[in-house]
Formats: sequence, structure tokens, C-alpha cells
Amino acid sequence: MPHPTLADIAVARAALVELDPALARAHAGAPAFEWRSRVGGFEGLFRMIVEQQVSVASAAAIWKRTVDGLDGEVNAAKVLALDVETLRGFGLSSQKARYGHEIARAEAEGRIDFDRLSTLSDQEAVAALVAIKGVGRWTAETFLMFCEGRTDVFPAADIALQEAMRWADRGETRPNEKATALRAEIWRPHRSVAAHLLWGWYGVVKRGEIRLDD
Repeated sequence: MPHPTLADIAVARAALVELDPALARAHAGAPAFEWRSRVGGFEGLFRMIVEQQVSVASAAAIWKRTVDGLDGEVNAAKVLALDVETLRGFGLSSQKARYGHEIARAEAEGRIDFDRLSTLSDQEAVAALVAIKGVGRWTAETFLMFCEGRTDVFPAADIALQEAMRWADRGETRPNEKATALRAEIWRPHRSVAAHLLWGWYGVVKRGEIRLDD
């Protein structure tokens, strides 16, 4: 599905502030942003697993070695043709290498159909993805946002989003995943744009470009 354009995002941001004035500071502080677009399908999901919990620079280096090791073709057959130790040689942990095999087997065995995923509802698509060992809810939801351009998904387990939500609500404590998910309901049908907005705001605050008390 097509990813939202800058114009789409601008309209959604304005709508979000109308829906929830608590987002006004985030809207004022976060610059215009483009959608975080990523390659989809098996490659996109495998890459998300590979890049988790490492620095941006390390993620880029490991992914390049992985792509080179797969002869430039990142697909289920190529991954299944290599054993875990070979995948580890690209810089993957044992766990990530095993999860790569799990995703590849799921596609090879027809348990996940990436071509059909876009025809499923958000809830159905999340369920299909988390059924694969190694794919958690946060990974599934961010995959649907970045790789499929879905506009009403909110990864409530994301710590940065929880913290930015606390700032928006001027709360004392960071909300947990359940509370974050409930709080985000008011932002339907633009929850993915709200997530991008809060990430953008979180980034400029953490970099010291703006202060929360400004």
C-alpha cells in the first residue's frame, strides 16, 4: 500500500491536535517529517530483526554483511540455505540467526504470505506476524507502519513513545504498555502519524534542540 505523503502527514497532524490538544507542544516542537519507509516482505521483516538492539552504525554494517553473504538476494530460500553458524559469521547473534530461519520457514511453509498481508486488517496482520517465533508485537506493529505504510497502528511498548506521551500529558510517571495503548485510542485513525510525531518530538528534545519547558 502507498505510504503517506508529506501533505497527508500535515493534514493528519492538524487533525491530531484538534482531536487532542495535549499534542500541541509535540506538534509545535517536531519538524515536518517524512514517513519512515522500509522495504517490505521477508526482507523487511528479517532486516528489522537483524537491526534490533544495536546501534545505527552497527545495524548498517551487519545488514551490509548479511546482504553480501546472501549474494544480494535476501529471501527465504537464500536464508534457509545457510546454517546458523554461517549467518552468525555476518555479525548476527545466534538468536537472530535462528529467528531468521523461523521467518524463512514460516514463508516457505505458507504460514505467512507477505504478498497477502496487505489484504488483512491491522489486527489480523499483527496476529499473523507474531505467530512466527521471534516476532514480537512491537516488531509486528513497526513492520506494518514502516514496511506497509499503515496509518493507524501504534506500538505501545515503545519506550520513547511512552516517555513522549508522559511529556505531552505532563505526567509524573511513564505509562506502561497497556495505559499507552488506551491513551492512544483517541488518535484513531491517525495513530501511526501520532507515533511519528511523538518520535520526532522525542528526538529534538533528547538532542537538546528544544526544552520541554519552552
